[in-house]
Amino acid sequence: MPEIKNYTVNFGPQHPAAHGVLRLVLEMDGEVVQRADPHIGLLHRATEKLAEARTYIQSLPYMDRLDYISMMCSEHAFCLSMEKLLGVEVPIRAQYIRVMFDEITRILNHLFGVATLGLDLGAMTVFLYGFREREDLLDCYEAVSGARMHAAYYRPGGVYRDLPESMPKYEAQHTRSARALAEMNANRQGSLLDFIEDFTRRFPKCVDDYETLLTDNRIWKQRTVGIGVVSPEQALARGFTGPMLRGSGVEWDLRKKQPYEVYDRVDFDIAVGRNGDTYDRYLVRIEEMRQSNRIIKQCVDWLRENPGPVITSNHKVAPPSRAEMKESMEELIHHFKLFTEGMHVPEGEAYAGVEGPKGEFGVYFISDGANKPYRMKLRSPAFTHLSAMDEMARGHMLADAVAIISTLDIVFGEIDR
Repeated sequence: MPEIKNYTVNFGPQHPAAHGVLRLVLEMDGEVVQRADPHIGLLHRATEKLAEARTYIQSLPYMDRLDYISMMCSEHAFCLSMEKLLGVEVPIRAQYIRVMFDEITRILNHLFGVATLGLDLGAMTVFLYGFREREDLLDCYEAVSGARMHAAYYRPGGVYRDLPESMPKYEAQHTRSARALAEMNANRQGSLLDFIEDFTRRFPKCVDDYETLLTDNRIWKQRTVGIGVVSPEQALARGFTGPMLRGSGVEWDLRKKQPYEVYDRVDFDIAVGRNGDTYDRYLVRIEEMRQSNRIIKQCVDWLRENPGPVITSNHKVAPPSRAEMKESMEELIHHFKLFTEGMHVPEGEAYAGVEGPKGEFGVYFISDGANKPYRMKLRSPAFTHLSAMDEMARGHMLADAVAIISTLDIVFGEIDR
């Protein structure tokens, strides 16, 4: 009889289900995975090294380009770490705006995660539904920062500017009737807060639609239940955070356990799974979208009632307003020094972690008192999760390896950082 040998296949880096530049070397026995060896480092970002040659504020936009699905959460960790070193107080209104946009970002990320998990497993409709809602939220990004993705909206000491009083509107085109245009712009007549409030009213019904398509779907359950099971002990030993840890039944969320900004003032629940499989992680992400919607609603209500400054008045850290700069020599000097030389951060070291959509994203600075960081180290949740790929995929079919990569919710900008 001929001897049956294991064979090795390359999964990626150009495979659409590899979610970026992942080269996964799979040792296969027939269609069963015996070993999975992830090869990373194909994106060549070098963000940590680049930061050593740039002023602190010049490094901020790099944060958007790390996890390019949840941009503002990465900026948030960067700003929190800097604020620890600088000892700067952030105005309360800016804290609420940050929390609101963190949760908008969480919904953006989970919509993408659930939609692409569906697409990888053959459920096309949920992908189209998820991206429909993402468009509205990306419009919120664009309204505050001018960019749909790489916002650079958070700043050390607050946020770049206050929330706008009007929303961009769709313009007339030869393909749109006047009636269709009026319908498209119906919820864009007021301010950004009005638009977000309208979204929070509509969104729970949208999540119900995703659940109708997937949660009790027989094929969906066959593809996700019992796939990529991680026990609570394994999850903790591997350093899992976020939905990967909570899906295994460990109730750990930095927003509750180590609250930052105003998370101790808003009401929400932690979504926790039971079985630690792909299905439970999907359910955790679905529930997190509902909880994020609750938090956004509370932030909108507070922001309506409480106007105020959105960035620190310390002009060694944040620039003065344009009007002040044009009237006062002192302010002009502050502005000039801030944008040419940058701020000098006191000597020391600081770490700040935020509960990002994928898990704990952290930024660790070592400062030698100069205007550039001596060292910046990033804590990427996806890097930790990908390290468990071999353990999770062993004994599963090749088609299940796709589901496991997708449930890890990996993005290579932050893995290769």
